[in-house]
Amino acid sequence: MRTLFIAGFGPIVRDLDSSRRFYEGTLGIPLEGDDDYPHSEAIGGDKHFALWRLEDAAESCFGTSAWPADLPAPTSWLEFDVENMSEAVAELERAGHRLLVRDRTEPWGQVVTRLLSPEGILVGVTITPWMRSEPEMVGAGAAGS
Repeated sequence: MRTLFIAGFGPIVRDLDSSRRFYEGTLGIPLEGDDDYPHSEAIGGDKHFALWRLEDAAESCFGTSAWPADLPAPTSWLEFDVENMSEAVAELERAGHRLLVRDRTEPWGQVVTRLLSPEGILVGVTITPWMRSEPEMVGAGAAGS
């Protein structure tokens, strides 16, 4: 698989208010958005940083606000935009990884496959159209192609 860039990173939080005070107040990260998903696209080296609540990560992966007891709860999320989703999914499956979400288009237009890393990071292999520059799009193809 060809990874193009890190599309986003952030902690998965259990106490959103405490985390927001730390990242915004203490570290000075300019967070915007509503109280459910404070985020920033103003930090160099990362296209999107956000505080993602564990219940929202569970909803994204499993359709319920409870994280399954048989899986370790992640403490962070990390997304890698790839050139071709079909090739990336096939490679992950050949390697024997358990995919929590497979090649799904989110309501905001991002295509995502999610899995847990050996360290317990919720990893997304993604296609994020609005983050791609023209040179990155050459040969990328459509999601699922």
